[in-house]
Amino acid sequence: MKSLPYFCRGEVIRGFGRGSKELGIPTANFPDSVVEHLPADISTGIYYGWACVGSGDIYKMVMSIGWNPYYKNTKKSMETHVIHTFKEDFYGEILSVVMVGYIRPERSYDSLEALISAINSDIEEAKVKLDQPEHLKLKTDNFFSSAPHSPPPSTTAAPSIMNGH
Repeated sequence: MKSLPYFCRGEVIRGFGRGSKELGIPTANFPDSVVEHLPADISTGIYYGWACVGSGDIYKMVMSIGWNPYYKNTKKSMETHVIHTFKEDFYGEILSVVMVGYIRPERSYDSLEALISAINSDIEEAKVKLDQPEHLKLKTDNFFSSAPHSPPPSTTAAPSIMNGH
């Protein structure tokens, strides 16, 4: 995918509420304005990269982009699982992410347990891949040090979108 790494940010909105409650794997959802501006070559599936909430620390993340076939969603979403335990929800905060690599296409599962197992495997794969030098350097990209509450520079679409590469 030529568009990787892909940089974006937006306000965390309420999703379906399944990440924490059903899966035990909380996710932060981007608004439609961010989802709709993904480059055409960013296909649906599972990605890994770096994430920062507000002006906080930068953590590893995995992200699902698509329709979540297990749940048969009718609306495409971007759901980010930041690999860190937060003390509280951060709805309304600005989430900045850089997607650096692709793990696998989205697929459906026969059971909730199989889905949870797959997500946990994705998380472990992301942790390993993000320790590679070419991915570690993106953790310190200037994108994360720019003010999260001001519109990103060089934005051509909505103020919540940025792709510096």
